[in-house]
Amino acid sequence: MSDQRIQFIKTGRARYISHLDLMRTFQRAFLRSGLHVRHTEGFNPHAYVSIALPLSVGFSSQCEILEFGLPEGTDLREVPRRLTQALPEGVTVTRCYEGGRPIRELCWVNYIITLEYDAGAPLGAENAIRALLSRDSLVVTKKSKKAKSGQVQVDLIPLIHKVDYEGRRDAIVLDVVLRAQNPGLNPALLVETIQNQCPEAAPDYVSYHRKQVLDKDFHPFL
Repeated sequence: MSDQRIQFIKTGRARYISHLDLMRTFQRAFLRSGLHVRHTEGFNPHAYVSIALPLSVGFSSQCEILEFGLPEGTDLREVPRRLTQALPEGVTVTRCYEGGRPIRELCWVNYIITLEYDAGAPLGAENAIRALLSRDSLVVTKKSKKAKSGQVQVDLIPLIHKVDYEGRRDAIVLDVVLRAQNPGLNPALLVETIQNQCPEAAPDYVSYHRKQVLDKDFHPFL
C-alpha cells in the first residue's frame, strides 16, 4: 500500500465535530463505503487516518487534508463519491490523489476571519486593528504544554505574512495568511489579541474559515 490523500470540506453543523470524533467518523466512513484501507496493528486494529493541521472546533474549511493508505489498483476517482455518501452532512470529499510532498512542507494557511458587530462596526475599529497588526513587534503570552510554567511568550508579527481588510456595515473581514506550523499561529489567538489590545474593536461574534493551505512559496499545497 502507498499513501494517498483526500481533500475535504467541513461546513455547517459539521464545524462542531471535534478532531478525534472526525477521525472516528472517517474510520467508520471507510468501512461503510467498502474502501479497504491500511489498519493499525495490535489487538484492536482500526483504519489508519491522519488529518494534517487539525482544525479547531467551530472553524469551517474548504481545504482539509487527510492521509491514509489504499491497496494498489484502487480507482481514486471513485473515492470522493463513495466516501461522501458515507459521511455526515457538512463533510464533503472533493478530491483523492497520491500523496506527494511531506506535510512538514505545508508552511502557511489562508483564513477568512469575520468580526461581527450587533450594532454595526464601531467607528475607528478597522484603523485600530490595522495599527495593531502593523507594529514591528507584538508579543503576547499564550498557553503551552511544553513550557514548565504552562505559558510562553510569542511575537505574532513574524507569524503573519499578510492581512487584507474589508469593512462592512456590521462586520470587519480579515483575509489573513498565517504561519501553519513550527510554530503556527491559531487565528483565535490573533482575535484574542485584538480584543485585549483594542477593546473598542472587540466583536460580538467571530467566524473562522480556512480557505487555502500553502507551501513556503505561497503556492497551494498539494
